[in-house]
Amino acid sequence: MPLEYSEGTIRVLKGLEPVRQRPGMYTRTDHPLHVLQEVIDNAADEALAGFGKKIRVTLHADGSVSVEDDGRGIPHGLHPQEGVPVLELVFARLHAGGKFDKGQGGAYSFSGGLHGVGVSVTNALSKRLEVASYRDARVASMAFAGGEVAQALSVREQQEGERRHGTTVRLWPDAKYFESPQIPLAELAHVLRSKAVLLPGVTVQLIDEKKKDTQTWLYKGGLRDYLEQSLPAEPVLPLFEGEGYAGADDDHFAEGEGAQWVLAFTEEGHPVRESFVNLIATTAGGTHDSGLRDGLFQAVKGFIELHALLPKGVKLMPEDVFARASYVLSAKVLDPQFQGQIKERLNSRDALRLVSNFVRPALELWLNANVEYGKRLAELAIKAAQTRQRAGQKVEKRKGSGVAVLPGKLTDCESRDTALNEVFLVEGDSAGGSAKMGRDKETQAILPLRGKVLNTWEVERDRLFANTEIHDISVAIGVDPHGPQDEVDLSNLRYGKVCILSDADVDGAHIQVLLLTLFFRHFPRLIETGHIYVARPPLYRVDAPARGKKPAAKLYALDEAELSSILDKLRKDGVAEGKWAVSRFKGLGEMNAEQLWETTLNPDTRRLLPVQLGGFDFAATAAEITKLMGKGEAAARRELMELHGDAVEVDV
Repeated sequence: MPLEYSEGTIRVLKGLEPVRQRPGMYTRTDHPLHVLQEVIDNAADEALAGFGKKIRVTLHADGSVSVEDDGRGIPHGLHPQEGVPVLELVFARLHAGGKFDKGQGGAYSFSGGLHGVGVSVTNALSKRLEVASYRDARVASMAFAGGEVAQALSVREQQEGERRHGTTVRLWPDAKYFESPQIPLAELAHVLRSKAVLLPGVTVQLIDEKKKDTQTWLYKGGLRDYLEQSLPAEPVLPLFEGEGYAGADDDHFAEGEGAQWVLAFTEEGHPVRESFVNLIATTAGGTHDSGLRDGLFQAVKGFIELHALLPKGVKLMPEDVFARASYVLSAKVLDPQFQGQIKERLNSRDALRLVSNFVRPALELWLNANVEYGKRLAELAIKAAQTRQRAGQKVEKRKGSGVAVLPGKLTDCESRDTALNEVFLVEGDSAGGSAKMGRDKETQAILPLRGKVLNTWEVERDRLFANTEIHDISVAIGVDPHGPQDEVDLSNLRYGKVCILSDADVDGAHIQVLLLTLFFRHFPRLIETGHIYVARPPLYRVDAPARGKKPAAKLYALDEAELSSILDKLRKDGVAEGKWAVSRFKGLGEMNAEQLWETTLNPDTRRLLPVQLGGFDFAATAAEITKLMGKGEAAARRELMELHGDAVEVDV
């Protein structure tokens, strides 16, 4: 018998219980390093704000870890609205912290803390956590067990000789939440060394009581020293370093936003590439990395054109210029948007323009002041471009001459490098027109589709090409229809990414389903090899007025939930109701080319969802799709709707 589903079965998770139930949503669970990093980041934010000169991390013999700083110390009085000690709010309540009011006279102008979640997660996943705050000549302390208060707030006067300020946190990570209880020492040392690099003049120390070992880092040369020590080979050019930050009169960015960087070029070894946002290591890169890449490419491309260095027939691409580049990049962003709580990738769209706008003019000036070095860099980039093009020509020769004539409505890209090329299957000629104007002509192709594609779930393979749209899709991508067990020749594949691009509404979702059905049924190898993607255009645009140091901006939301989140954030930023304007896109055709590029086509700022089977096998997935797409499955569909209909958000 199925379990009863009634009002009483709805459960509300309170306090830190959501973290303990689903720790993987909040942190890495392979080992406890990330929960420790949350505490280290708080200490680093104090130093970044100019209030600390020392960070000490101690690995104790009993398995606990402590982090000590000499910052301002966490306030320890009662919160004026909540009526509980601030220490308790910070460590035992989600979404409470001192880093929300950025740029508005808050405690932190720039910080990695965003959600008021970090050390609450640390507390929730620790057997015990003790905190001591040294502030105003007093010491306030509390202790927690499993995230709950175990020792109430106690405050005492500091003793003679004890005069100090700052915060000390000691935690005992709970091994049951992690695959391994051991903190990887090499990774921890790298994190701490990075903090020292990014905070010149701040001493960072790691003490290991078991090994009786102490490591200390203090950098005065900052990023340059760090990169020089990390390079795989001698650089072929002098290191290029620079920094740029927005002033109070900047129309596009908040005062203090900007970046510091150092670049090196080597001919051998694996390039070193590290980036940070407000001292947070972004190991998966993001839009600030893309800004560095864009600024570098535009500057080098301009230098090559100015000096007429490009050989005939050679096309320069960003990866040609970037191929041998090593860099360390440290960006400051007032309100960074990360991908996920562990903040491995920056998603803030404006960060690309922010970094590029500072890197490009600085590098152009440097190249033209050092022409011989500029020509050497141009030589490296042109050599990489020629190597890439030769590899592409070899692939073309293997394809043979019996290629079908490409469909006339396909607007193809110029590149012949399959790994870089993308084709967008676009709903309607109107949207196709915007996509053609907004795309990157070098690597992005557009194939407009007329109306809704045929439901091919029960169509025999030899009847597929009777449908013009399906015929055009197959010929454009260069792969014939096949089954899951067939031997498939993918050497004629013309695009590394086949992207379904439809409206963000219900009709667009239906077209997505029809195309996914086609690929799963008749082109399954493309899904298995990771070539099928779904583009995610926004459904809403919010025209937000200027807020404090933030200029007026156009913000985009994928759906109602994201729209609600944007509006909540505007309210928190002090924007009065009705001061913003919300518009809903009826279709992609309503977007102009610039909007479509910024939100959906630009590889650096778009959201592109890879289509994967996940943990399901082909047969199990096919059985589910049969229920949804089979002509004789009305009863099965009705049953699915009765079971899960309440989970669907209806768009009317």
